[in-house]
Amino acid sequence: MRKYWGFIKDPLYGYIKITEVEKKIIDTTPVQRLRRIKQLSGAEYVYPAANHTRFEHSLGVMYLAGILAQNLPVELNDETIEFIKLSALLHDVGHGPFSHVFDSILSKKLGKTHEDLANWIIKNSEIAEILESEGFSSKEVSALAIGKLDVKESFFNQIISSGVDVDKMDFISRDSYHTGAGYGYTDVFRLIYSMEIYEGNLAVGETALSTLETFLLARLESFKTIYFHKASRAAQIMLVKALEKAENEAYHLDLNSVNDYLALDDYSVWFMLKKCEASKEIIKNLENRKLLKCAYERIFFTQEKMVTSIFTNEVVRRKIEEEIASKANLDHEKVVIDIPSLPSVPYANAKLELMDIPVFVKNKSGGKTSKKATELSRIINVMQAYMNIVRVYTEEPYRNKVAEASEKTFGYLPSETTISY
Repeated sequence: MRKYWGFIKDPLYGYIKITEVEKKIIDTTPVQRLRRIKQLSGAEYVYPAANHTRFEHSLGVMYLAGILAQNLPVELNDETIEFIKLSALLHDVGHGPFSHVFDSILSKKLGKTHEDLANWIIKNSEIAEILESEGFSSKEVSALAIGKLDVKESFFNQIISSGVDVDKMDFISRDSYHTGAGYGYTDVFRLIYSMEIYEGNLAVGETALSTLETFLLARLESFKTIYFHKASRAAQIMLVKALEKAENEAYHLDLNSVNDYLALDDYSVWFMLKKCEASKEIIKNLENRKLLKCAYERIFFTQEKMVTSIFTNEVVRRKIEEEIASKANLDHEKVVIDIPSLPSVPYANAKLELMDIPVFVKNKSGGKTSKKATELSRIINVMQAYMNIVRVYTEEPYRNKVAEASEKTFGYLPSETTISY
């Protein structure tokens, strides 16, 4: 049995017991760096208390992963449970400055995701040495951390990456707590204690179906009110623009050195952007909360990523931005299209469709069967659609002109969409 080092006090879960090997990993540079990466970059302009970081989120995910692993109806020894907890602890070490804001830079410049970088960092940093010395495979930990462990039983990956994983349980609860938005309360322990394994997959007990509904609704409301908030997205768009303008002058992005990447955090990059000629005006506006303004918005639900797929192509999106700018008699740099979309409940398993979260049901003979959550809950069935948002941002003086031009340009979108200014 692993020795415990001590406790950490968490605002959500109280005292979290930490083993000695967990303490060693927590004290590494990659994990300590997460103290300097905000969980919700941009949200602090709307919710002043939303200054929590990836560090405490990672601790929370590790804790919930341990609780879930210990309570599953399978024999998992202490080493396996520790393996799951360490993987959960490290699931976010690949995040760049400003969290998801940096994802678009990684994708565009390197064709990578923060999950790819987590895999890379775990295997090529001091973390690997500690893991190997403690009897764990850094390759396997890095794979499970991003939900891609090559294992017959899918539930291992689903603990960290699925429609009802411990990552989502923590960030929905934690983000709601720190923002004060109040939409994210879910009895995550009711969900965890109801979970079983059916045909190798995590399944939620039918008795916790109402809790699952609450969890999924909380996630949807959190995206609408926190992650996709107009002002939060405006700040994030400005950060992306600053990062794009300043690359190579203020910072250099490559994957030649783990240490060079780990040197990039919110503090260091903000300082670089503030000093860089190409980006300093944007940073000055952010410091004074002079944000871009949403001139046009449509929100609607579809069964497919229709609108999102239209704008995923950067060339197409740029042409539409130029068209709107032309109609408003503005330079195209003054118009930005933002298209965040939410597939209501993605489930990380190639064999399962998006909403096929298994719910196990006990039959009269005492046996168990599994049904899709959508078959048992009308609420979850309705939530199968994608929430699509189309927004057009500009600077305050041009808001009315861009609103009018956008209305003309997007007249072809479905009539069931809602429009607000």
